[in-house]
Amino acid sequence: MKHSKTYNFFSEYGQIALGVILASIGLKAFLLPNGFLDGGVTGIALLVKTFVDIKISYLLILFSVPFLILGFYTVSKRIVIKSMVSILALALFIHFENFETITDDKLLISIFGGLFLGAGIGIAIRNGSVLDGSEILGVYINDRFGISIGQVILIFNVLLFSITAYVISTEIALYSILTYIVTAKVTDLTIEGFEDFIGVTIISKDYLKIKKAIMEELGAGLTTYKGTKGYGSTGKQEDFDIIHTIINRIDLKKMHRLIDEIDDKAFIIEFDVNNVKGGVLRHYLDKKKSKKMKKIAL
Repeated sequence: MKHSKTYNFFSEYGQIALGVILASIGLKAFLLPNGFLDGGVTGIALLVKTFVDIKISYLLILFSVPFLILGFYTVSKRIVIKSMVSILALALFIHFENFETITDDKLLISIFGGLFLGAGIGIAIRNGSVLDGSEILGVYINDRFGISIGQVILIFNVLLFSITAYVISTEIALYSILTYIVTAKVTDLTIEGFEDFIGVTIISKDYLKIKKAIMEELGAGLTTYKGTKGYGSTGKQEDFDIIHTIINRIDLKKMHRLIDEIDDKAFIIEFDVNNVKGGVLRHYLDKKKSKKMKKIAL
């Protein structure tokens, strides 16, 4: 068990480190030398950098702080801590590393800059972290008002690119939009959709402990139904609860970790969920409400 937890720790942070490296390549080798922007907090930092003589690494940290504070009250502390480490690592890597400019072709800059940045962001999200605070804003607004995370980020970036077109140039804004589209698509391909939900069915002899952990530690609602296991019609039979829940994909590894700590032999089935309506998902990431949950059915 201890070996498994240690492996998961190094695996997650190792992958986050890879995401940071890929994102920094996209920024330093493609976008920054050519004045291109991306969306979100990174785009704000790049935009401000064109007007003030402050290193982009400082700006990334500065503009991420409000979103991390917001995240402290809306998502789990584990995600916030991971995100703080990731953003700080990205800022340090950008500050000290100098990549050679690979191309001056604007189309290639937009495509490959977005590709590296999107892959980095996607890998970080898959491991429970974010490199851009706008995702946290999306989670917060989705939790409070039910507006999808994708729509929140889109509106955020429409405003950002509109300002870019007005104060810098329409051409830079258009290429930056292309960069953002590539980044978003590659991020989606990497994590199979940031705001996608995934269904999980869990069968375990320690179902009572797992139910409690899901509701109290993960903050997710669940449904249970009775099951029976045994051998043949006359063999030994045992009644137990089958747990069915739907979680955000970003918390999938955390759920596996919680289950492994209780029963590392639990039988788990995962399946994609195309659409979710109602239930407790609107309050999914609200820590205060999740702590008060006793038993909630989807």
